[in-house]
Formats: sequence, structure tokens, C-alpha cells
Amino acid sequence: MNVFSQLAGSGPEVVLAHGFAGSARNFRGLIRALSPDFRVLTYDARGHARSPAPHDPQAYSMDLLVSDLLGLLDGEGMTSPVVLGGLSMGAATALQFARMYPSRVRALVLISYPLGTGGSTGLSGQALEFAQAIEDVGVEAAGEKFVWGPGSGTSREMGKQVRAGFLEHSAQGLAGILRGVISKWPAPMELGSELEEIPVFVISGEMDPDSRRASELLVGQNHHIQTKVIPGAGHVVNLSQPVSFNSAFIDFLHRLPDAGEVLSGL
Repeated sequence: MNVFSQLAGSGPEVVLAHGFAGSARNFRGLIRALSPDFRVLTYDARGHARSPAPHDPQAYSMDLLVSDLLGLLDGEGMTSPVVLGGLSMGAATALQFARMYPSRVRALVLISYPLGTGGSTGLSGQALEFAQAIEDVGVEAAGEKFVWGPGSGTSREMGKQVRAGFLEHSAQGLAGILRGVISKWPAPMELGSELEEIPVFVISGEMDPDSRRASELLVGQNHHIQTKVIPGAGHVVNLSQPVSFNSAFIDFLHRLPDAGEVLSGL
């Protein structure tokens, strides 16, 4: 599938994958911060925003999200290893991509990794109910119930941002992703030896206990993995605390083993 994508800047390549009900627009602040020194690729995942949203329920799975990402990198001529970052659903996609194609990944940034079916309060546990609500009462009413309404824990200001983004997606796209991807997320497992050659940075928000727990499960005893908890941030870390998030992301890039050599050639 040809998904919508956009490029900004020049230099070492960074690819960013958004979360459920997000889009490439979620990374505008980070793109501005990175583009003076990096070539940044963002995209809308299938079922989201400006990308196709098939009606066929079988058109939504993690394998297909990974396949779309591979096709995107190949289409843009990104044959050298890239820094691959993702938020929530995008983090799960990035990790699965790195496991399947480790030679294509220079470093991995996992942001607000989803707790998956191991969590009692996470989105995955409500995914099927959420999908049915979207089909029964529509995208806005379902979103208010499950995402930004009273009892969601989302601040009023953040709720406005989330709602605005949520409403640009089609009902069939959101329901398809909820059923075919999010309801099937496994609980995170400790990152194993298959990724030991790839630098990994795991970021979570202080106010997001599910993702903090997911980060702990991912890291386990792998002390070479770098972690960061962003103070005052919720699940959408990059929007709730953009200055701290951007600083942490860029600092990681500059600490990569070959960062000095690469950046000095820009």
C-alpha cells in the first residue's frame, strides 16, 4: 500500500511512526528541531489521515504496518540503516520492524510503548469495545468516551488537540486498526539478543503508568538500553512536554556511536 509520507531536512536519516489515531502532523515540533541536521521522514499509517483506509478488516495487521514501512523506505531510497522512532502503535511497529529487518535500523527510539494485553487499563483491553462504539455511535462520540472525555485522564487542553487529530480519520480505518492491531498487541517482552547490536532508547511519560511499566518490561536486565522518563508528560509525550521530549530525542541522536563522524560531514 502506498501511504502518505513527507520529507524534511537533510543529513542522517530519521524515520518517525505515529501512534493510534495520530498522523505525521504529531511530529511537526520534532521535525522542526531535527531538520537542520537530519533528513526526517514521517508518514500516515494505513487507516489514518491522508493514507488509504480499506473497508476490508483483513487489511489491518501489524505485519501489514511493517510491510508498509519497508515499502516506504525502499521507495524513498533509504537503503542505509536509519534511526527509527515510534510513538505507542508506532513504537510497536518500529520494534517489530527492527526485529524483522535489523540491518535496516541504525538505532531505535521507542516512545510510550503500549502495555498491550498485559495491562488491565490499557487501550488494547478496550479495543474491541472501542471499535464497536465507533461503528455504532460514530468517531466523535466513541472518541469522547474512550479517549478525551471525562474520566479519560486527559487534560482539557490536551483533549482539544487529541480530538482535532482524531476526527480526521475514517471510521473504518480506526475500527480496523483497533481490531486487527491493537486488540492483538502482546504484552511487551524483554528486548533480547536479536537487537543487541542496535542502540535502543526507551522514552515514557511520568503521568503514563502503563507505558512506564511497558518500558520496565522491555528493558529488563538489558542495561545497555537507555531510558528516559519525561517529567509531567502523559502518553503523548511529544505534545504534552515538547521541549523536554525534543531535547531528550536529539541528545540521544548525538550520543550514537558514530554521531560525531556523521554530523561532522554535514
